[in-house]
Amino acid sequence: MSTDSIRLEPGWKARVGDYLLRDDMRELAVFLRERKRAGAQVFPPGPDIFAAFDATPLDATRVVVLGQDPYHGAGQAHGLAFSVQPGVPVPPSLLNIYAELQRDLGIPKPDHGCLLPWAHRGVLLLNAVLTVEAGHAGAHQRKGWEGFTDHVVDVLNEQREGLVFLLWGSYAQAKGKRIDTSKHRVLKAPHPSPLSAHRGFIGCGHFSSANDYLVRRGGRPIDWSLPPAAQLAPR
Repeated sequence: MSTDSIRLEPGWKARVGDYLLRDDMRELAVFLRERKRAGAQVFPPGPDIFAAFDATPLDATRVVVLGQDPYHGAGQAHGLAFSVQPGVPVPPSLLNIYAELQRDLGIPKPDHGCLLPWAHRGVLLLNAVLTVEAGHAGAHQRKGWEGFTDHVVDVLNEQREGLVFLLWGSYAQAKGKRIDTSKHRVLKAPHPSPLSAHRGFIGCGHFSSANDYLVRRGGRPIDWSLPPAAQLAPR
């Protein structure tokens, strides 16, 4: 996997670019090419695979949301965990995130599911696995992505201080074992999917807790509101 063709914010490229040159990453690139040649629909589109890093520079990251793998419906995934493009129906997990946001901070549910404004404000929306196949959740697990995103978490843990990690569900919480809780704030809750959201995600208060921590450290709170779809810049 060459870093030359990857759109990666310079700060990230300096810290994680070398990892993409490893043999296991080259094998992952071969696997992705072979799946596409075999007719599989791989999401998100190639230019969007690393979109989370392009949208949220390493040095600007303040909150990290860890997801599992991208949405596997056509037109949904665009490289940001839990986010979909404007005009795409809001997935159930994101509807529950919006419900908790309204309960916690009184922010009304937006008319779209695009979380790019959060990313631009310092919220890294990171999936553990960066690609998936149409209709097959988890299709690209254990193909190499987890090692790369473990490395991303390690870089954040070691080179930054005072970050907030939002770990929703057991998959994200397992990755959270890499985080030094004396340097960062780690908040855990069940996954926001309809299967588990009402077992503790709704009521977790993570949005206000994250902001309280950032402010206590002398930083700015995250603006968790989202503009209406009509105000979002077109792709």
